[in-house]
This record gives sequence, structure tokens and C-alpha cells, in this order.
Amino acid sequence: MKKKICVLFVLLLSLTLFGYSQEGLKVFISVDMEGVCGVVHWEDVSRSGKDYGLFRRLMTEETNAAIEGALAAGATEILVRDSHGSARNILPDLLHPSAELIRDWAYSPLSMMEGIDETFDAVIFIGYHARANTPDATLDHTMSSSAVYEVTLNGKKMPEAGINAFIAGNFRVPVVLVAGDKAICQQVTELFGEVETVAVKEGIGNAAKMLHPKKAQELIKKKTTEALNRVSDFKPFTFTPPYTMDVTFRDEWRAEDASWFPGAKRKTSTTVSYTSNDWMDVLRFFKFAF
Repeated sequence: MKKKICVLFVLLLSLTLFGYSQEGLKVFISVDMEGVCGVVHWEDVSRSGKDYGLFRRLMTEETNAAIEGALAAGATEILVRDSHGSARNILPDLLHPSAELIRDWAYSPLSMMEGIDETFDAVIFIGYHARANTPDATLDHTMSSSAVYEVTLNGKKMPEAGINAFIAGNFRVPVVLVAGDKAICQQVTELFGEVETVAVKEGIGNAAKMLHPKKAQELIKKKTTEALNRVSDFKPFTFTPPYTMDVTFRDEWRAEDASWFPGAKRKTSTTVSYTSNDWMDVLRFFKFAF
């Protein structure tokens, strides 16, 4: 009896000191590029940029850090969604072999969350950035840097992380970790409440102060494991229907164009609103709008 108690005590002590693995976890990782450590200019994330090759490698390495962290927490299935620009940025041959990868666009309303469904246990965002018009943020925008000025959902201003978390939330899957600049880490904390964040850089006007990429990757791996080891603490990001999305465009003609979506209403010269009890209808409007 004393031997059993001793073994149980050692097990509990190990769990307390080192955490525990959530065996069988299925994890979805959506990866953008503007929030990757080192990135500071639009050239960095453009296929025509002279340093694009460097930053797509760093994007891949940050993704691998999240994958390694997930594996350490007991993940057995990991799906990575390349979510930037052409959606052909992550280097497939350098991606951790334990993960599967979705490249290019399927042109469905799920967009940056293509592949998500209710079978996943957790979502992770890597390389994410703040919403459009955020001060001291690196390459801030919302879906389109040239077209969209602001997006709100049920009255709350949405970064891409908010829209994508809303998609995951409707499959009852929580976002557990977001990595990117300091501004997006602040925004997701305000929106989601309980979420792990890794700020790999901090905007200073158009400039940014950032960690060394290896340090950023180490933090992403560590925080991913910690988040997944307490996955039950996180809640899906949802709203009570009806859902109302307002999209404010930079140009009046874009609002006129979007207002032709069935059920959409023009609120101002540049803002179009759409309301539905069906969250997929809202995403269809959003896809049509830009």
C-alpha cells in the first residue's frame, strides 16, 4: 500500500512540475506572414521582394516551432493552413513531417481557415498581425490593405484573427495561442479573454523592435505546449445570433459594389452592413464584399 501511495505521489509531482500530455489532440494551425519575426516591410512578404526567400523560411520555422510544441503536448494530428498572399509561402520540404499542409486557395468562405471542422481540439495562429489602422503595428490591415478600412462583427472591431476565431468558434473549436506583433497580442486578449500570446516584435511607427528569430521560435514552441496542456481552459469565440457584419471600405465604389449582395444594406457612403442568423451567410457576404 505504501508503495502504491509513493508511486501516485511521484506521478502527481511530475504532472505538477512538468505538465502532462493531452494524448490524441488534433490541432489546426493557420499561418500568416506579416506577423513573423523579422518582417517589417511589405517587400518582405511579397514574392517579388528580394528577401522574400528568407522570410518564407522564417515563416516555416515558426510554424515548425508550433508543431513541435503541439507534439510535445501529445498532438497526433496537425493540419497547417498557409494563409498569406498566394497561400504558397511555407516551404513544404522544410515543414515538420508530422504535419499536413494546405497550400493555395480553395476560394471558399472559410479562406484562411480552410480545413477546419468540429473534429479539431484547438487552433493556433502564427505570424498574425493587427487590424487595419492600428497605431504602432507591423503591416496592419484587415484582409486587404488597399480595400478595407474596418470590419466589425456584432459591434466589435475585428482583426483577421477575430474573423478566423469566429469561424473556428462556430465549429466549437477554441483559439489557444496567437503569435505575432505586440499589437495583435493585445487585440486578441481583449477579444478572446483567455488566450496564450507570443509577441515576437513591437511596432514603432513603421519600424519594429523584435526578438531574435530563434528566441521567437523557442517561445512559440514553449507557449504552444503550455496552451495545449490546458486546452480545456479555452472557450470557442462566438457571438449570439443574429450576426451583423459591417465592412467599411477605403473607396466609395467598393461599398456600392458590395451593397449588391442580397440582403446587404448601405449604411454610409463607404460602409455596408449584412445581418443573418446563419454565420456561413455572413462569411459569404464577406467573401463577396472584397
